[in-house]
Amino acid sequence: MKHNLPVRKSALAVAAALAFVLTSLTGVFAIGDKEALNVGALNGPTAMGLVDLMHKAETGEANYTFQIFGSPDEVVAELSTQSLDATAIPCNLASVLYNKTEGKIRLAAINTLGVLYVVETGDSVQSVADLKGKTIFATGKGATPEVVLRTVLTKNGIDPDKDVTIEFKSEATEVAALMKNAGDAAIAMLPQPFVTAAAMQNDKIRVALDMTKEWNAVSDGKDLITGCVAIRADVVKKKAEKVAAFMADYAASVQFVQENAGEAAKLIEEYSIVPKAAIAEKALPACNIVFIDGEKMKTLAESYFELLFEFDPKTVGGKLPAEDFYYLPAAK
Repeated sequence: MKHNLPVRKSALAVAAALAFVLTSLTGVFAIGDKEALNVGALNGPTAMGLVDLMHKAETGEANYTFQIFGSPDEVVAELSTQSLDATAIPCNLASVLYNKTEGKIRLAAINTLGVLYVVETGDSVQSVADLKGKTIFATGKGATPEVVLRTVLTKNGIDPDKDVTIEFKSEATEVAALMKNAGDAAIAMLPQPFVTAAAMQNDKIRVALDMTKEWNAVSDGKDLITGCVAIRADVVKKKAEKVAAFMADYAASVQFVQENAGEAAKLIEEYSIVPKAAIAEKALPACNIVFIDGEKMKTLAESYFELLFEFDPKTVGGKLPAEDFYYLPAAK
């Protein structure tokens, strides 16, 4: 039996100069029995790979309950009350939660690689070296975006505190508005799908640097990771078969999204992950949606967490996660 629960809407701060609105919705799509896994995700790239599975759950082909959230704080609150069994969240947040809960979270898969891009309204930035002396607008102060920007600048011989001016804003829409009003001199670092949304409204905006490529070039093989799948440890233990089935279903959903951008984009709009299918379809190739589990996941995540820890231990919750953090069913 299908139950459609109320949808709670909370609008993101939207600058008046923009002609588009990226709305942050919390939706609940429920179907199935009481033993169905309750799955959460954040608006944006970390939820995109789930949409085929969400559709199957809504039509009765799969037995899951889904919730889409507008902010990490909402997800943390739901996990703390054990309302969620699994969730797609920023990868470093999974480590923070593992430490905060004293080991009650498991990292099950990486679902999104890098989504950050340096964009500009002019044509002055052809390489990282060209950022020297510039002002860069960005979001994500104290989080992964700041780590990425500072690391890439430093590794390229640019002092982020002396050689550039970094102005952090609270919302990507605010950054996009600043770029629209700054004429031909604006430079910013934005995540997808905001890059695509902004460019579709301002034809002066162009992608100058793919920060995933820039990160990979200076990080000694430590891949840039954005999102992951985290599962409560007690759920992994008590519902092992359901978790294994979910992982297989999720992998299949990601494959669908990778191979069917047009159909996936319609579902992404339908579930309010991105407000317009046109934005989603154009942004998808640059969102680096993946499904990486097992030992490869562990290797990539460990290297990534080590680099974050070197930058600031707080970004991973104060210490690196222990071995039991990684969901490796084949090894058990």
